[in-house]
Parts: sequence; structure tokens; C-alpha cells
Amino acid sequence: MKLNDRYDAIIEWFRLNRPSVRSELNFSNGFELLCAVMLSAQCTDKRVNMVTPVLFSKYPTPKALSEASFEDLYAIIKSVSYPNSKGEHLIGMSRMLVSDFDGEIPDSVEKLMKLPGVGRKTANVVASILFNEPVIAVDTHVFRVSHRIGLSKGSTPEKVEKDLTTHIPAEYRATAHHWLILHGRYICTARNPKCQECGISQWCKEYEKNKVEYDK
Repeated sequence: MKLNDRYDAIIEWFRLNRPSVRSELNFSNGFELLCAVMLSAQCTDKRVNMVTPVLFSKYPTPKALSEASFEDLYAIIKSVSYPNSKGEHLIGMSRMLVSDFDGEIPDSVEKLMKLPGVGRKTANVVASILFNEPVIAVDTHVFRVSHRIGLSKGSTPEKVEKDLTTHIPAEYRATAHHWLILHGRYICTARNPKCQECGISQWCKEYEKNKVEYDK
């Protein structure tokens, strides 16, 4: 199967069968989204959603969080992964928002990446959700699914992102991130992928190669 045909078929299936998808992180504005995405690195959305209500209640604005003590912030987020570095980054990010961006969330990936603790994946997620930028964030789920179903052979998240960006039309890129991440989270899981429940297995390179094993 040609690569372009695989992309076309998979995008069309998701477009028809998963028309309404969104982040599973809870947030009500751009600042809350940025904080939640930063906290979600190597941590489940479920865990992040357990700590953010208290976080957003106590520190609802960049200015409020910029003035937080590390000890108080740590007490709130200590149950997420890497709370020490994430706490420092959240405070540093908030201070830069106040000092350099008038408390507003930057509207481009390049500007977002200037913030402490904000790498390309986080910046892409925020830019795609807040500003509908045609960018695709590649996390572990997107990386795994892209390799398995045959969308990319890229050895790094950046290379996978480049392949996905090249082949997925701009109007679908922001949504495609959610298609792939949710597919990886609930169907194309790291262990024991649920191929019998998968709507795109007929176009999946890995499934075709290991069909007998997956059908057991």
C-alpha cells in the first residue's frame, strides 16, 4: 500500500468515525491549559485532573502563580511525576508570562518555547488547541501509533512530527493529534493492542505483519 493511500484512508476513517475529539485535560482558559499540559509530561491526564482544581483555585492567573512559593506549589502538585522540576517550571513560566507577555499566552510555537519548561511538544499542544495552529504534538502515544500503523519510520519525535505534518492536510493536523493520542491510549495500547476493536487495522502495517498473533 502506498504511503499516501494509507494516510488518506486513515484520516478519512477518523474524520467519519471520530469527528469530535478534544483533550482529556480539564481547563477553562489558556493559562490553565498551559499549566495542565506542562504537568501532564510523563504523567496521566487523570492524575493531572486530580490536582489542577486546587491549583487553579489558589493560583488562577499568571500573576498569582508567579508569586507562589515553591513549597506551597509543591504541596499541591506533589502527586504528579517530577513535581520538583515541574513546580520550578510553572513558577518560572508564570513570571515570564507576566514580565514578557503581559500575562497573555503567546500565540506561536516559537514564542511558547521561550517559556521555562515548555518544549516543542507542549508548545504544539497549546498552539493547536488554543489557536488552531496546524501543528502536531508527538508524545509517546502518537510516536508509537505512527510507527505501528505505518505513518512514519522517524527515529525521533521531531522526525515523526515532520512526516505527519508533510502528509496530513493542515486543516486536520490539530485534530489528528487527538485522533492518534486517544487511539494509542485506548486501542493501540503499548501492550496487548486491541486490534479486534480497531477501525483502522485494515490499513495498519504492524497488524498486517503480525495478523495471526494479534488475532489470537
